[in-house]
Amino acid sequence: MTNATAELSRRGFERLDLLLLTVEALDLNGGEAMLWATQQLGFSDLFPNRVELWKRRCHNPLRRSTRRGVVSGAETEALIRLLCAMADRLYPLLHQLLSSREPEALTQQRWDLLDQRLRDLVAERMNPRRGAVQRMLDPEQSRPLQKHLVLTLALAAGSGGVDRLRASLLDPTP
Repeated sequence: MTNATAELSRRGFERLDLLLLTVEALDLNGGEAMLWATQQLGFSDLFPNRVELWKRRCHNPLRRSTRRGVVSGAETEALIRLLCAMADRLYPLLHQLLSSREPEALTQQRWDLLDQRLRDLVAERMNPRRGAVQRMLDPEQSRPLQKHLVLTLALAAGSGGVDRLRASLLDPTP
């Protein structure tokens, strides 16, 4: 594990949690799949149950209920590795969303479904008074962010995905 993840900025942690939320929007059983993946990856000591996983994710200041304090470097690294494992699992769907070879109507239908699920999760779990959350809930403004999130997940899949994701989260630009 690297010390670089111990210094994940607030913005980086927001993006990490949004990517995990995107996984939940793509996979109806995403929460259960994440818990299963933590066990498979050997992170049961860090996240023994869904509550502990949820507590770490609540360090995102955009959430309705946030937690103060710092997520340890080991926990951040585990969340990054968890996200990459989930991206590997969801890669066929990510590829379909990003493919230009799929019929346009089918691709649009998939994006509409993701848009609705993600906006529902954001409305349920995030603080609607925050400007960033309001932008995520606005159908006009949310599409570019959703495409960026899906592209980031696709790049996090495969070998080298952990390093690509870590570099993306450490990048200070929006």
